[in-house]
Amino acid sequence: MWLCCLYTVGQVVHTLAEGRPVQGVTSLADKIYVLRDGERHQVEVYDVNTYRLQRRLTVPNSSGFADMTSCEHRRCIYISDDSSPYIHKLNKHGATTRWDVYDQPWGLSVNSAHHLIATCPPVCKIKEFNTHGNIIREIKLPDHVISPRHAIQSRTGHFVVCYGGEDDLVHSVCMVTADGRHIVHSHRGIPGSVAHRYDAPACTWRLMTMSAYLLQTPSTAE
Repeated sequence: MWLCCLYTVGQVVHTLAEGRPVQGVTSLADKIYVLRDGERHQVEVYDVNTYRLQRRLTVPNSSGFADMTSCEHRRCIYISDDSSPYIHKLNKHGATTRWDVYDQPWGLSVNSAHHLIATCPPVCKIKEFNTHGNIIREIKLPDHVISPRHAIQSRTGHFVVCYGGEDDLVHSVCMVTADGRHIVHSHRGIPGSVAHRYDAPACTWRLMTMSAYLLQTPSTAE
């Protein structure tokens, strides 16, 4: 059995009920939304104050979940499908729509313009969409950014990207320019689960931490 622990800085706030491994967590208004590995169509919804399970939302036509994020401004949740080229959108009432990314999406985030940022590992691209699923732009990442898993966009326009899958020799977190052409900073190395190493990095809160860190450290040549 697996636990989902909710953290603030430096401490565990609450532990949700045991269940399948957690694939993604986000919050919207007074609810916490949890994706479980192996749950093809269900999203668990918990009360943000009591942490009690309120209900399960059904996501039709999904083949599995890869990641999830939320947008307070649009009052919705986005979920990437883990084996088909779709992103699912749920509003606060649970109504769902989806759109075709035309590539396999993985990590999701929302930028300051309230647009969805989808990272597509097989083609090494970042795709930006508005809330209706219309493509805003595609950003091709540098050739040596292999298997990108997640990206967030800073207010300066730069992207902080984590990359490196299980079979890749280098796992890294880097900052690239808004057009994706140049690496501004990088922190990279061989995979590992010890200090100063990464093991298939793909976590949003770690990316936000690394965004500040990369701005203060010398760049590693790629």
